[in-house]
Amino acid sequence: NPGFDPHNVLAADVDLPDQKYTNAKQDQFARELMPKLAALRGAESVAGVFPLPMTGAEMQTSVQIEGLPVAESDEANAAIFSITPGYFRTLKIALRQGRDFTAQDDLNTTPVVIVNESLARQFFPGENPIGKRIRPGISVDEKPSRMREIIGVVTDVKFKDLTSEWMPTTYVPQSQIPIGRLTLIVRAAGDPSSLARPVAEMVRSIDPDLPAYNVRTVEEYLDGTIAIPRFNTMLLGIFAGLALVLTAIGLYGVISYSVAQRTHEIGIRIALGAQPSEMMRLVIEQGLRLALFGVGLGLIAAFAFTHFLSNLLFGVTATDPVSFAAVVVTLLAVVLLACYIPARRAMRVDPMVALRYE
Repeated sequence: NPGFDPHNVLAADVDLPDQKYTNAKQDQFARELMPKLAALRGAESVAGVFPLPMTGAEMQTSVQIEGLPVAESDEANAAIFSITPGYFRTLKIALRQGRDFTAQDDLNTTPVVIVNESLARQFFPGENPIGKRIRPGISVDEKPSRMREIIGVVTDVKFKDLTSEWMPTTYVPQSQIPIGRLTLIVRAAGDPSSLARPVAEMVRSIDPDLPAYNVRTVEEYLDGTIAIPRFNTMLLGIFAGLALVLTAIGLYGVISYSVAQRTHEIGIRIALGAQPSEMMRLVIEQGLRLALFGVGLGLIAAFAFTHFLSNLLFGVTATDPVSFAAVVVTLLAVVLLACYIPARRAMRVDPMVALRYE
């Protein structure tokens, strides 16, 4: 769970160079562009953000809590995002408390900030963070950073990759902290790729010199973060599958050969009056006893070493009971076949022939 819904969302980067775009002009650009994007056919909601989660870009800053002075070296760190109104709605990030940013949150109004649940738990345990003030170490035009009032709390989001831990995060309005770069995100009612060209055209309609680049879906960004773990897991799965097949073949060969070697014994027992069902049960019990001993040793080793695979697993644990049960059932089924087939064949042999079997 990355903390947001990446499905049906298109993303496109736009750079706003300092030489042309002052802070006020960056704000004006976003305010002019967002309604045009929202009016596109098939667009459900739109927003701007920097950096977009799962793109490899990240920003972190120190955080001071009002009333809790600490040495600069002891200040906590938090991720920081510069966003436009509608960002949480577009990525379906739940707002737990307070309110979202609005068009009124600009450079001329009270500095505000929205935090995630991890930051609220860390800095305001057992308290309502709404109305508290914090100072993220980020400012405009190299001016000293300012205290910002917390107006909302949202759920946690993994912004780097799926293996990263939840970390304290702050969100500031793009109109108050313009970064000079904006990733446009558009949630589509259908295929988001169909909006790629219209989004680029809308950007050029405001400024013909601004290209929209890195146009791709948020799902593609997400897939990129797990490409290496997915490839490693695929290779591991192939080798594990081959190992299971070789184990099954070897197990079947050893058990069936062992049972076939007992053809002489089986013939004598049947000649002395043993029932075929009794012989079948005897052979299967002995085969299962040996197999269960081996499976027990394998389970002990697996529980001891599978924790090394934890960083390759999503959605299951290294000791996933379903996976372990599937392997055990597969191997025991192989053992049953390895016992049943040669035993059945041996019991069909005429006792006199079995007595002469070499």
